[in-house]
Amino acid sequence: MRAVVQRVTQASVSVDGAELASIERGFVVLIGVAADDGEPDADALAHKIAGLRVFDDAQGAMNLALAEVGGAVLAVSQFTLLGDVRKGRRPSFIAAARGARAEALYERVVAGLRADGLAVGTGRFGAEMAVALVNDGPVTILIDTRRTF
Repeated sequence: MRAVVQRVTQASVSVDGAELASIERGFVVLIGVAADDGEPDADALAHKIAGLRVFDDAQGAMNLALAEVGGAVLAVSQFTLLGDVRKGRRPSFIAAARGARAEALYERVVAGLRADGLAVGTGRFGAEMAVALVNDGPVTILIDTRRTF
């Protein structure tokens, strides 16, 4: 699985002009599911996101995790994270998981974050979504379960 984690001061996701979810301080997490991903990948991704220490402590060092600052997560499915642009100029999405399998693993990440006690808002799987955010820092972390742990 791949994720782009952005530290934000506020964010929201909408479909057809209707807001589905919004958060204040926390993370916007764009989540892409690969065809060969499984439940261990989803569990590892949720655990890694929940434990990221990228919020400032009293000394100004990035040393605090999301729960320690009372932050929330806005999780958005993003199959284009699996786009392969090594050949040509048009991305290939052959590596992305399809339909129900991708949705189930995305939902497993969301459930894992909630099990860690985090407030999680979501977009709508498979929908054309508008994501608005104010990136804080900016701090942006890339996570790939096949490369980072």
